[in-house]
Amino acid sequence: MSGNAQQSANNQPAEIGLLITRPRGYRFLRSAFMLGRGRALDAELIARSGTVPGDRVLDIGCGPGDFARALAARVGPAGEVVGRDPSPPMVAYATARTTQPNCHFELGPAQTIDHPDASFDVVTCTFVMHHIPETQRQAALSHMHRVLRPGGRLLLADTHPTGRVLPGVIRAMSRFAAHRTGDSATGHHADPLAAIDIRRYREPLSAAGFRSIDFEVVPPIAGALLATK
Repeated sequence: MSGNAQQSANNQPAEIGLLITRPRGYRFLRSAFMLGRGRALDAELIARSGTVPGDRVLDIGCGPGDFARALAARVGPAGEVVGRDPSPPMVAYATARTTQPNCHFELGPAQTIDHPDASFDVVTCTFVMHHIPETQRQAALSHMHRVLRPGGRLLLADTHPTGRVLPGVIRAMSRFAAHRTGDSATGHHADPLAAIDIRRYREPLSAAGFRSIDFEVVPPIAGALLATK
């Protein structure tokens, strides 16, 4: 979900993509949009990612850190979670609110991950891909593949609305995100929902080297691609 995202100042490098710079506002909007079920959705996504105690996890586009903290609770003291986000206010906010010793945050975009090869058991990237410039998404997926150990697991998730009302709301939000990240300029996605349809990354994931790529609907509003290195 892009929410009422606020772009950073105009002097930010264009290749970074859309930045959300108001953590409290983002958390409020996300909670309202999820009808208070955000924690339940996070728990379901974590379960589907296959994350287990002791895993080392990279959460890309971690935002205010809620999902990363939930992952840290899942992996326990023997595991570790690294949250990564290109927005300095988000990283500062997430760091200030986190007391778990196995969870920390770093500044940086998805397309320039500098961690060593095969250094994570799980990579998660939820409600983020549409924020990355379209020209940089294959690079981001390639980095996700590179930093996973053999047999490591990837969870990509984004909004997958159903019913009569949610699709209209999401269309309005995704028009903004698609415009700011370059999708609308390409002319490839007449329907704004296509910009956030996580299924569009099946072939790019395969090109990056992933296998066993499966799509699952995660009620009430998410869809997820699960893949293995």
